[in-house]
Amino acid sequence: MNLLRALATVSGMTMFSRILGFARDYVIADVFKTSFTDAFFVAFKLPNLLRRLFAEGAFSQAFVPILGEYKNKQGIERTRELLNHTATVLSFVLFLVTCLGVLVAPALVLASAPGFTAEPGKFALTVTLTRIAFPYILFMSLTAMAAGILNTWSRFVIPALTPALLNFSFIGMALFAAPWFDPPILALAWAVFLGGVLQLGLQLVALRRIGMLPRPSLRISRAWRDEGVRRILKLMAPATLGVSVSQVSLLINTIFASCLVSGSVSWLYYADRLMELPAGVLGAALGAILLPSLVKCHATDDWENYRRILDWGLRLTLLLALPAALALAILSMPLIATLFHHGAFTAHDVLQTRVALVAYSFGLTGMILVKVLAPGFYARQDIRTPVRIALLSLAATQCMNLMFIFGLGFAHFGFLPSVASLRHIITHFDQIRFGHAGLALSIGLAACFNAFLLYRGLCRRHVFTPLPGWRGFSLKLLPALGILGVTLWFGMGSAEHWLAYGFAERLARLGILVAGGMVVYFAALWFLGFRPGDFKLAAAT
Repeated sequence: MNLLRALATVSGMTMFSRILGFARDYVIADVFKTSFTDAFFVAFKLPNLLRRLFAEGAFSQAFVPILGEYKNKQGIERTRELLNHTATVLSFVLFLVTCLGVLVAPALVLASAPGFTAEPGKFALTVTLTRIAFPYILFMSLTAMAAGILNTWSRFVIPALTPALLNFSFIGMALFAAPWFDPPILALAWAVFLGGVLQLGLQLVALRRIGMLPRPSLRISRAWRDEGVRRILKLMAPATLGVSVSQVSLLINTIFASCLVSGSVSWLYYADRLMELPAGVLGAALGAILLPSLVKCHATDDWENYRRILDWGLRLTLLLALPAALALAILSMPLIATLFHHGAFTAHDVLQTRVALVAYSFGLTGMILVKVLAPGFYARQDIRTPVRIALLSLAATQCMNLMFIFGLGFAHFGFLPSVASLRHIITHFDQIRFGHAGLALSIGLAACFNAFLLYRGLCRRHVFTPLPGWRGFSLKLLPALGILGVTLWFGMGSAEHWLAYGFAERLARLGILVAGGMVVYFAALWFLGFRPGDFKLAAAT
């Protein structure tokens, strides 16, 4: 399989799901006020955090390399046995976690959003939403296991398309079921529950088709004794710590945001949703297709191809992530105004979300690079190194949080400060605040720091050595980025106009800007000597 074609397929499916996600957010912003969505986003963050921790995080990092090893070396029957035992243990643990989460929901909400205690009604609503949505962790962790199996068998499409079902669930419940609930926001919590069921069901059908559907049993003690399961659990210990570092960072940010002005949680959420479009379309897709090939190279000691695959991933990341980050920063106002400025989402909400998105854009490339570099360690079953780096990144994030929130800021100066604004920053440095935008900026900069340490670690272990041609690659890429930036900046026009335009005009203008920017950027790349064939690479088989 050609990795470039696989990336295009997975990215296309992911893009479809993300576009549905924006439609979902459009509906939510139109139907519900930010005072209610604050409660829901906190409630949804809790099971989502555990999903990333147990499912797409620690479990996947430990499970996929072991599964790939069994598939390549142990044979199909032994691989099926590993899947059955793993599913048995995972289902048992997840059922206990789900029951515990429902019981202690008040404590979880208190820990994640202590600022809500000042409003007893908001706190009680968040607890109720949490209890309804919490079983999502059960469904999605099993879905992540299924996705790991499908990706190992090079079936990338279904796992990439599956998240769209959650978005369909959100849209349907918000539009048609919300009036039947009191308060209506409860419909979103039930949408989470329904979305989890639908996603798991789709994956199980796909597993049956390839003959790798796990069969859990009640013989839990036997499953615990399986050597492969024990190896997965052993790798999960450091992986859990590593993934929990990033999730703890997000949780701390939620705590900070809940103590800032009302709406801060929602502003960060909407900005994060926009940032996740390129992060998911490129970062998650690259991570999904790179890890199975790297595992195969490690199993066969094909280190030359191992380095070639990593080098390919890094070049594609810079080629696509840097223009995406630049476009997010420059087009922050058009994007937010078009997608969210309607109904209960006011002009003030647009401006506050804008500064958060600009802050996030500084770290987008770093976030995607982490998705490419970390599999270089996971494929070798080295989880401890990324964990140590994640701990350093957490410390850096919190130091920057304290500095940006309590020490300085740019929220009221816009994207490019004037000379007078810069003079004011210098004169009153200790009185300026970033507010909620500082939380976004700290995450982005810490991701860049994380990516740098991962890259240095791979090079120092001689696992990765950059292939020739990086100097020429950089000298071609930078002019193309400059041309893109100038085109978008002058094509965007006045920010105030975007608040005054109607939705249809905003959508048309934004479509022209995005399409025009893509044409200009890729035309510049072509003129500078880049060709699609330069990035074709066969997957390890």
